[in-house]
Amino acid sequence: MIIPIAERLGQVQEYYFAKKLAAVSALNAQGKQVINLGIGSPDLPPSPATIEALTASAALPTGHGYQPYTALPTLRRAIADWYKDTFHVRLNPDTEVLPLTGSKEGIFHISMAFLNPGDKVLIPNPGYPAYAATARLVGAEPIFYTLSEENNWLPDCKQLEELAGQGGVKLMWINYPHMPTGAQATAETLQWLADLAHRYKFLLVNDNPYSLVLPVAAPLSLLSIPNADACCLELNSLSKSHNMAGWRVGAVLGRQDYLKAILTVKSNLDSGMLQAVQHAATEALHNSNDWHLQRNAEYARRKQLVYQLLDTLQCTYQPDAVGMFVWAKVPNHIQDVEVYLDELLYEAGVFLTPGKVFGNQGERFVRASLCVPVPQIQEAIKRIKQHQLITLHHEC
Repeated sequence: MIIPIAERLGQVQEYYFAKKLAAVSALNAQGKQVINLGIGSPDLPPSPATIEALTASAALPTGHGYQPYTALPTLRRAIADWYKDTFHVRLNPDTEVLPLTGSKEGIFHISMAFLNPGDKVLIPNPGYPAYAATARLVGAEPIFYTLSEENNWLPDCKQLEELAGQGGVKLMWINYPHMPTGAQATAETLQWLADLAHRYKFLLVNDNPYSLVLPVAAPLSLLSIPNADACCLELNSLSKSHNMAGWRVGAVLGRQDYLKAILTVKSNLDSGMLQAVQHAATEALHNSNDWHLQRNAEYARRKQLVYQLLDTLQCTYQPDAVGMFVWAKVPNHIQDVEVYLDELLYEAGVFLTPGKVFGNQGERFVRASLCVPVPQIQEAIKRIKQHQLITLHHEC
């Protein structure tokens, strides 16, 4: 390479799934027909009304120019109404709602808006890899806090108090309902975390895209906690809850001055969201409760089959997890989980995600997605059983 790359890229790696999906594509090109249980990309469509709104808006001759950086007022109002109806949180759509082209964008924008080089960022382990990657890209220092099976994947209060007490913390990421484990926080836990942020004067951000997917309790927002607006923000998205992952519609929610800082970053990086997508997202946010129940009924059917698959692998799991994944612990006789899963990929044609992708607390775990039709999950179970029989025969 003649032109050297930026030094900041030495602090991050290519996203795991970008590399792994390339390997899966190569296997498919060879005729392998891999069953992909690794990615949380909804295979179910958005509601018919959502698609109709998109096509009707796209047909308008006036809807193809640049759009407002803060999005259409109708979309902001729909998001505010959704938060009022779903989370019992009242937001001013003109000052406390900022739509984004996906909440993943928001992770970077928030980091750019609030972090200086050397600032500390508290990041869950296990957790979404983008939190640490964005911290490193802006020159901040990721500080990982431990989530453990023994503590139901909730933060250890004593450890967090110690980390925050060392000084220099500017931002903390939480993600409840949690990905990859599916754990759901209680209001008491969120209140303690908000109080911690108040005491040590850092920004607490909850990344909250999974609340409506197989919930086991009423959906809960960090912004519902008393006085959370002083030091808290929340990200949300239509990707999982409305089957719109590829549409890239999300939002950051919270107090006006924080959103203005994020908008300063955002307005320098994009030129608004396509009007037709905004109209479609507005329609999606009015989906009936029955629509959500039907989606969750399908995920529930798939989940029971994924349990059968994990039973075949002798894994253990918590049956009351939220979201579109099942997080499972591999049996003790598996020495290297990633090597074991690569064996399943290349020999059985079944792709599962190793938990170590999400941090060393996931070292002994595997994540399975529910975004695969029932017949494919049944086929995956069949392939794994055949692979086990072949392996057993070779060992004998």
